[in-house]
Amino acid sequence: MANANVFLIAANDEHGQNPPTVGKRTPTMPYINQSFYENEFNRPAKYHFLIDCLRTGFNAIDIKPELQDVGISTRVARNNRQRPTCVVTFAYNAIGNGATFNNTNGQQVFYGLDGRFATASRLLAYDVTTGLMQTTNQKNLGIGRLADVGMLSSVNCPAVLAECGFMTNFEEAKLMIDPDFQKQCGAGACLGVCNEFGVDYVPEISYTQLPTLRLGNRGNSVKFLQCYLNLYGNTLAIDGVFGKNTQTAVQKFQQQNNLLVDGIVGRNSWWTLLMQRPYPLLRRGSTGVYVRYAQQKLVSKLYLADDVDGIFGPNTQQATKEFQQQNNLAPDGIIGPLTWAKLSTIGGGRGLR
Repeated sequence: MANANVFLIAANDEHGQNPPTVGKRTPTMPYINQSFYENEFNRPAKYHFLIDCLRTGFNAIDIKPELQDVGISTRVARNNRQRPTCVVTFAYNAIGNGATFNNTNGQQVFYGLDGRFATASRLLAYDVTTGLMQTTNQKNLGIGRLADVGMLSSVNCPAVLAECGFMTNFEEAKLMIDPDFQKQCGAGACLGVCNEFGVDYVPEISYTQLPTLRLGNRGNSVKFLQCYLNLYGNTLAIDGVFGKNTQTAVQKFQQQNNLLVDGIVGRNSWWTLLMQRPYPLLRRGSTGVYVRYAQQKLVSKLYLADDVDGIFGPNTQQATKEFQQQNNLAPDGIIGPLTWAKLSTIGGGRGLR
């Protein structure tokens, strides 16, 4: 097998969250009276992909760390300046008028017809499609071809666009916000890249295997850390440099998760960043990444929690009680083992009314 560290993998996410791109959203979701925006899926799926690539040993770069929209020409220029081996863009599809749900569903991976690397991109699209089929239960729509798409046709490397579902399909719209589905899509795309370049995929790593990191450190382990910090709401440049901005983000993370606030990423910080089981008992007043995860799962199942902020407030408590009641659990508003078992499933939740 090939050594992963000889390859440089780039990742890009379409559209932005600040402000959310007009038209790139689901119809209004019942029960919670809000839409999900495309980049609420694209961005975390991209970071899960980068995390998997870095864990596997690839060198990796993030084309768009910003929350806001960034023009295609800027992203193409960033990509071409760093000359990656390939670039994968994450997106979510839509069909129809965008205001109502319909039955079109499934995932599809596109490549550009008009780029210099069309043949290599087509092969990469097949591999990424195969990878997604291994990690998700989505209907496979195969590969597609697009013309005049900058991140496919104007980049100087093989490039694919992974459309992981339809935001105009009710069940797939709910999946957009599900952190476990986002993780599956990132993993599937990384599996595809591994197959394309003959690299052994590394599915998981224990927090005990990761190095202690502090101000001044450099390298892919720092990139790995920065991707996790961005997954939890930061906008760090994934540059592999543990500078002041990364230190500040670490300290904020430690404070939010009741860890020693020293800006040093040791075993306790890594364990929390990776959210490795067992999941803790959560109740009103709890804070941190496990609360954030529970809030995402509740919203993806259409229970109106607080903002996804990692603070277990009254709305999260009420949403938990409603979820428990509708899943034949004691409605005590406390997330323990039985509630975690139901809540951590992918998909499901309230139906279309």
